[in-house]
Order: sequence, then structure tokens, then C-alpha cells
Amino acid sequence: MDLQTSPKAKAPASAATIDRVAIDTIRTLAIDAVEKAQSGHAGAPMGLAPVGYELWTRVLRYDPQTPDWPDRDRFVLSNGHASMLLYALLHLAGVDANGRPAVSLDDIKAFRELDSLCPGHPERGHTVGVETTTGPLGQGIGNSVGMAIAGLWMAARFNRPGHSLFGHRVYAICSDGDLMEGISGEAASLAGHLKLSNLCWIYDDNSISIEGGTDLTFSEDVAKRFEGYGWATAHVADANDREALERALAAAQAETKRPTLILVRSVIGYGAPHVAGTAKAHSDPLGPEEVKAAKRAYGWPEDAQFLVPDGVRERFDETIGARGAKLSADWARAREAHRQAFPELAAELDALLAGEAPTGWDQDLPVFPADAKGIATREASGKTLNALAARLPWLIGGSADLSPSTKTHLDFDDAGTFSADDHAGRNLHFGVREHVMGAIANGMAVSGLRPYTGTFLIFSDYMRPPTRLAALMKAPSIFVFSHDSIGLGQDGPTHQPIEQLAALRAIPGLITLRPGDANETAEAWRIILAQTAQPACLVLSRQAMPTLDRTAYASAGGVAKGAYVLADSPGGAPQVILMASGAEVGLCVAAAEMLQAEGVRVRLVSMPSFDLFEAQPSAYRREVLPPQITARVAVEAASPLGWDRYAGLTGEILAMHGFGASAPGGELMKRFGFTPGRVAAAAHRQLKSA
Repeated sequence: MDLQTSPKAKAPASAATIDRVAIDTIRTLAIDAVEKAQSGHAGAPMGLAPVGYELWTRVLRYDPQTPDWPDRDRFVLSNGHASMLLYALLHLAGVDANGRPAVSLDDIKAFRELDSLCPGHPERGHTVGVETTTGPLGQGIGNSVGMAIAGLWMAARFNRPGHSLFGHRVYAICSDGDLMEGISGEAASLAGHLKLSNLCWIYDDNSISIEGGTDLTFSEDVAKRFEGYGWATAHVADANDREALERALAAAQAETKRPTLILVRSVIGYGAPHVAGTAKAHSDPLGPEEVKAAKRAYGWPEDAQFLVPDGVRERFDETIGARGAKLSADWARAREAHRQAFPELAAELDALLAGEAPTGWDQDLPVFPADAKGIATREASGKTLNALAARLPWLIGGSADLSPSTKTHLDFDDAGTFSADDHAGRNLHFGVREHVMGAIANGMAVSGLRPYTGTFLIFSDYMRPPTRLAALMKAPSIFVFSHDSIGLGQDGPTHQPIEQLAALRAIPGLITLRPGDANETAEAWRIILAQTAQPACLVLSRQAMPTLDRTAYASAGGVAKGAYVLADSPGGAPQVILMASGAEVGLCVAAAEMLQAEGVRVRLVSMPSFDLFEAQPSAYRREVLPPQITARVAVEAASPLGWDRYAGLTGEILAMHGFGASAPGGELMKRFGFTPGRVAAAAHRQLKSA
């Protein structure tokens, strides 16, 4: 088959021929974009083009003119290095972005260039039609499990007999690399346990990785592995066999009790005569001569660049375009009928889809009485979470087998547990799967829910990739971390976090909150749930800490500004500033009482969030930490990293400079110098040197 050499080349009229031309259009757009950028991955899109085309034109319930239609099928390209596959599909389908193409041909020509809508890996919020940010392998399929959970939960919450609003499916293309990453095992295991029948992964089995053939490192029977997880599996021996693809996808759609894995054998760099099926096709531009040879193999004009023959866009219009327009219009009518029949439920759905909280969502926020003994902030968090969740129906989550410790279980009467048999439950049990727990939460967040997770702060290391991606996507996921310091005690240094707080604070766009007492904890939850485009970490203590008397100390509402003046000694301007977060706030309060008894004028500053404090105007920050007061002591039972900006060049930081030990928490605090006396002594040193 030869096309004319004109940029407006006419595609032959038969449907089968147009389908083939459309598939080759996807391939050549990827080739040309990578060649122009001299960067990127053309090989996977060249092999996967028939799979993407079949899924989008024959199967996907998606309206290109309404890409945010709530009941659309979700498409996740987990192997995000193959981004040109997705960009080509978005372009050819004519996905609309507020009156302009989500991806124009000019955007494709600017692939991987600064400010391009076609960045190297797909980014949610940057390019319309990209459901989630992918690239770090395994994260996308982890997200897809969260999307599938969200879809089933929304169906259970909002569907009524005769009024079905939600029934969409989630499709994810994944690679050898995705399945090598440990997160894939966590994701597949939980998806199989929950029997997420609305989930389908399509495995691009091309047997090639960057270093060479996957047989260097990967020899397992993938189908048997997934069957062991409780998945249905199907095989397609040739990615170009669209009839086999159609049968496999139809079987996945018909499956009602299991998620489905479709194993598709493809050839990376398909059509390029010298590099197809080799590692060179993975991440290198083909080079001018190989580009021409590949195009000749497709029957394509070898000198044409970024060619979209007549009939290709029309083929997308008459398939996914026509199908999606009808489905979304039918859904809009169904939603109006649902609104008439169930107005209160419809109003709830309106708020969910708008990213808004119901009226009065925080009116039951607990207020904790002053108590010298106090309670652990994890306890205060659990009480606050339950009060808020009772009024915010789409606040849903759980822990990595630690809810009794993290206090993240919802225990009001109708909370329930999400399971294979009950999709309406609000409690999720992730098992000991911290990594995928974070990725699942992100998938739920981009689906409109407000997910939260719970584990120990030390295991934030296991969750760092999805936490970072939540910040990159501006997904309002909530990460609850308890057991926040050496104060957790006898579990010892393997469980005592030191550097984790600094690591979380280093992530741009992530709010990290370490409250200093029960009322700061309640206010932290108010702040977190008010976010619509920012994830947050809530860092909590295992041990009890005093609940401050807010008639003597400033209101806990100061948490909203990240840091605030808790109290000033009477009698004049402060001489020294004591500042801390978390349990060490109480330590500074006790030290201040000692200093005040000696006639030292002290300013107490609670600093639950560096991130929120840095977002305040400089005038406020200077008001809290006046530059002229250079005698400063910062206290935190963790790494000192970051505190120097507040303690100043001459201030003193009482922190951890090594790992902890196994002993009761109180003994450890004394051993490592976290006592009122040591804080007071540091203050005296500061006064002498000021």
C-alpha cells in the first residue's frame, strides 16, 4: 500500500485500510516527534499502536468533546516513556481543551520542548486528557487500582435502581518494567483480593529493556503469577492481530468477578528493519535512514513528516467520537433524572464533582480541654477524622495494616469496609503494602474522592514515590504518619524516624504538618481538608503530650499560618525565642516556665508547618521571628536539616544527629537531651552570645 506524497494524502476508502493507515499514523507521529526532539521513546508506540487504536476506537467509553465526563472509562499509560502513543491518540481523537485541541499537531512537533503540551512523560493537569502522571514505572498501574476502587465506590454510593450513573472501567497499558517493579505485585495482589472486575491491564510483552533482552533479569510466567493473584488472563500472540485484541477486550468487559490481564506480544520499534525488536528501539531516535526505512515498510511517504492522511481523523470521529458523544449525552440525561428522583444525593454528587465539601463539614470539629497529661496526637487525629468523615461522605481510606496504631479507622455506625462484597464501605484495608497504598490513594484522588492513608512515619520512605507524584499532580491525597520520633520508644532505631520529616518537607507542593497538641491536630485536619489542589502529610505522636490551655496560650487556629506566637513573657520585648514542632512544643513550654521564673523574657513559637509558614507574607514571618532577636533555640527530635533558616546563623538547634535506641520513650528523650533543662541551658547560652 502506497500513500501519495502530498501532505494531504488521501487514505483509501475501505474501513480496514483506513484502520491500517490510522495505526501507521500513530507510529509515524511518534517516530517524527522523537526524531525532531532527538529525545524520547518511539519504539514502544510503534509496537503498541494497534493496541491503542483498537482500545480507543472500538472499546473506550470516552467523549473527546467532554474529556471530564464523570463516567468515562479511564485510560492509563503506565509506561509513560511511551507518551507519544497517548499524545497521538489525544490528537487524532480530537480531544477538546476548552475550545482548542488538547494536543495539536504543533504541540506534537514541540514534543519534549520547553512549555510543550507534550512533555517527555504524561503529566496530569498539564495536558487535557491525561488522567494521571506516569513515568516512574509501576505508579500508573498502582493509580489504576485506586481509580477502579473509586469507580465501584461511586456506583455503590450514587446508583439507584433504574438510575445508574457510574459503571465505567479502567484500562492501563503497562510494560515489562512496570511488572518488574515491586509495586506491581502489591497492586495486583490487592486488586485480585478485592475482585476489581472493572480493571484491565494490558501488558506490552516486547521482551526488551534498556540493557537488552528482558531474559537478562525476567523469566517468570507472568500469566501464572496473575492467575495466582486471582486475575483472569488472556493472550494475544501478535499486537497487530486486531481481531484477537477485540476478543480479549470483549472478554475483559464481560468479566464480573476478577480483574483482567491481557498479555500482548509486540515488537518494539515495529517496522524499523534494523532496530525492531532490539534495545536500540527503546530510547534512541531511529536516525534519518532508519526513519525512511520504517516508513517504507509501512508504505508511507518516506520524506513526509507529521503526516495525518485524510480519513484518519474522520475514522476517530465516527468511532470513539460518535460513541462517546452519545454515551455522555445519555449520561447527562440520566443525571437529570437522578436529580429529580434523588435531589439530596444529587447535591452531594454535585459537591463531589466540584471538589467542594458539604456545607457544615467542619462544624463538629472537636475541641480538646486543657490537660497537663494530654493525649497523643494520633488519638486526637482519630477522633477528629471520625467527626469529619461523618459529614464528608467521600473521605475514605485506611492504613497499611496499622489502623489500631495510626488511629485511621472510621468507627461510626455506617462507615463499613470496602471489600469484594461491599463497595460502599469507607474503610480500606491495604495490607502491608505501603508503596501501592500511596499510589492507590492518588488514583482515588484524581477520581474526585478524598483519600487518606495511614502508616508509621518511618515507612514514609516506602511511600515517597507516590507522595512526590501527588505533589506533582496537585492531587489532594492525605498521608497520615504516626510514631513520629524517638519518643515511640522500644521498637528501636529501625522504627524511629530521624531524617523522614526533612525528606517530606523537601517535596515541593506538599504540606507537612506536625501538630504540637490535640487542638493543633484538629486544626491541621481543617486545613488539610480545605485543600483542593495540594496533598498533605499529617505527622503524629505515639506518646501523650500536654493539651495546652488556650485561654493562656494563643488559639490553635494559628496552625493555618504554619507558625505562630504561642505566648510571650510579660514585662517587655522577648529576649530569646524557643521554637519547636510536635511533642517538643510542650518541652519548650516547660523550659519557658523555668526561664521565666529566672526573669528571662521568652517568646514561644509553635511551628507545625514550614510549608505554610513560608507561604505567609514576609511581614508576618518577621513578626513571628523578629530579625533583631537573634537568641533563638529550635527543638525537634529529628534531623536538624531545615531549622537553620529559622534558628539563624547564631541560633542553637537541639535535634538528632544519629539514630535512636531501643528503650522506653521517656528514657530516650532524656538520653538524647530532649529535656526542659537542656532547652533552658541552650537559651542561656544564646543570651550570653547575643
